[in-house]
Amino acid sequence: MSYVEELSLYIHILGGSTFISGIHHNNKILSHMPRLHTFSFYFASENTVADSAICISNSDIQQTFTNIKHRQIGSLIDYDTCRKLICRVFSLPYKFDRLTNITNNTPNIVFNSVTHLKLRDKYPFKHEFFIRLARGFLFLKSLSIDTILAPNWRADEYHLKHIDWCSIVEYPHLISLDIDSANIYYAEHFLNETKTHLPCLTELKIRYEDLEMVTKNFTRNETRRNCTKVDPSKQQDEHWLFGRIGNDK
Repeated sequence: MSYVEELSLYIHILGGSTFISGIHHNNKILSHMPRLHTFSFYFASENTVADSAICISNSDIQQTFTNIKHRQIGSLIDYDTCRKLICRVFSLPYKFDRLTNITNNTPNIVFNSVTHLKLRDKYPFKHEFFIRLARGFLFLKSLSIDTILAPNWRADEYHLKHIDWCSIVEYPHLISLDIDSANIYYAEHFLNETKTHLPCLTELKIRYEDLEMVTKNFTRNETRRNCTKVDPSKQQDEHWLFGRIGNDK
C-alpha cells in the first residue's frame, strides 16, 4: 500500500460507529500511503441512537479531517427516523454516481457526478426542495422517493402552496422515476407537466391506483407529456406499473 498514489473509497456501514472520525481514517489508511496524492472518498454510518441527548454537528466531523491535504470536505447529518442517525462525510468535488436516503437536509452543493439518487425522510418534500434538487443534481438519471407524507402549509405560509408552482422543475436527463413508496402528492408533482418537465422519462414505478387517480383514468392532458416515452414492456412485478400514457387510440 505504500506505493498507492490514487485512492477512491465508497463505504456505507450499517450499525457501525455513530461518529465518523477523520483521525481514525488517517491513522488506519492514509498514514500507510506516503505517496498518495489523490484521495476521493464517501464514508457513511447508519445507526440507531439510544440516547436522544447525543448531538453531532457537521463541524464536529469536519474538524477531524484536517489532515486530508488539499481537499474540501462535505458532510451531512440526518435523522432518518426519530432514533436513526445517518452520518456522512465526503470529499469535494463529489466523485461517485449515487447517494441514498437523502433528506430535506440537502446541502447547497452541486453533485455533477451523481446519476442515481434516493430520497427518504420522515418529513415531506415540498416543491421548493425539488427546485433545489434539480440545480444540485444536474445529470440525474434515476430518482426514487420514499415518504408517506404530503406537504402541509401553516396558516401564515398557505399562500406559498400556489406560488410554488410558478417555477416548473426540469430534470432533462431523468430516465427512471420510482414513486411506488411515496404519497400520491408526488405522482401529481412529477407527472403534471405544469409542475415538472421530464423529457427523457422511460421508466415509471408507481401504484396503479395512484396513476389512475392522477391521470383521471388516463384522460388528463396535463399528465400525457411526461409519460409519452414510458415503456410498458419493462414491467417487473404486479406491484409496479410501467405504463404508457399517450394519445393511443
